[in-house]
Amino acid sequence: MLPDNIKFSTDPTKELAGFIQTRKYSSLTVLTDNNTHIHCYPLIASALPPHSIINIKSGEEEKNLDTCALIWKEMTNQLLDRHACILILGGGVLGDMGGFCAATYKRGIDFILIPTTLLAQTDASIGGKLGIDFNNLKNHIGIFQQPALTLIHSGFISTLPAAELRSGFAEVIKHTLISDRNMWQQISALPLEKQSWELLTRHSVEFKAGVTLQDPTEQGLRKILNAGHTIGHALESYLLNSGRRVLHGEAIAVGLITEAFVANGRGLISSEDLAAITTFIVSIFGKIDLDAGVRNAVNELIMQDKKNKAGKILCVLLNGIGQARWDYEISLAEVDEALAYYTRC
Repeated sequence: MLPDNIKFSTDPTKELAGFIQTRKYSSLTVLTDNNTHIHCYPLIASALPPHSIINIKSGEEEKNLDTCALIWKEMTNQLLDRHACILILGGGVLGDMGGFCAATYKRGIDFILIPTTLLAQTDASIGGKLGIDFNNLKNHIGIFQQPALTLIHSGFISTLPAAELRSGFAEVIKHTLISDRNMWQQISALPLEKQSWELLTRHSVEFKAGVTLQDPTEQGLRKILNAGHTIGHALESYLLNSGRRVLHGEAIAVGLITEAFVANGRGLISSEDLAAITTFIVSIFGKIDLDAGVRNAVNELIMQDKKNKAGKILCVLLNGIGQARWDYEISLAEVDEALAYYTRC
């Protein structure tokens, strides 16, 4: 059962036009980036009433306060009032940042999410987490706020380059590892190009929506959705800060392998399951070459992880494939050993 504000649609123009008509917004602005403006905006433009556009640069490196300031300035220049709506057409970066800007502008206006990447459709657009990076830390500033509507259309997946599709698959893998051993076995038997994206998108959305309905502000159960993200987020920040282009899912893939290694060391998953996870993820993503400075830098960034408490590193670990537990305290020594395992695997 999905919440009322999440819709799957084979005809997003019809769904969108009907929703906007019922809301009678004072004005509408569409937020795009330089990719979605070209490839996705033309697919929905005909369904929209008169509107303005804000277009920004794409990329994780743009997810910061400076870009927010540009968006807020444009919203102000366009005289958006508290009865306006901003329609966010993009992937996880744009959804996180655009939603954050909408939720803080004049103490909050409605926003609509139309996620255009696999990562955004299966993960980032679900659950109401909004935010930006700050001081080289992932999603360090943010809030919880639900969109008025999240409209998921699988047709946008066909606009993605292969690297973006692969990046989104990391979150799909994560969802199966923490919730559904049978689905994990299905996807791990197939190469990337043979996956059923419509089936997997619905599976991920229904799972994540169910979790976030039970725990909307991440006080308990919702923490399992951070599997792979303690080491993965720190590694992503390190690589981006070092000038190396890495997609979110590529870093989370490393996080899933390394945190599975920690779980194996704790006796929570078997060596056979660790080998299966490692082999499949490497077959999809390959390996990221980690330089000599990675361990110290990642350890420093992990100490800033949002899940931590009283100086303790709290991590989500698999408890067998298909289950996960949260708030496991792990050590920096375990992080070092896990990164060393990834380097040699």
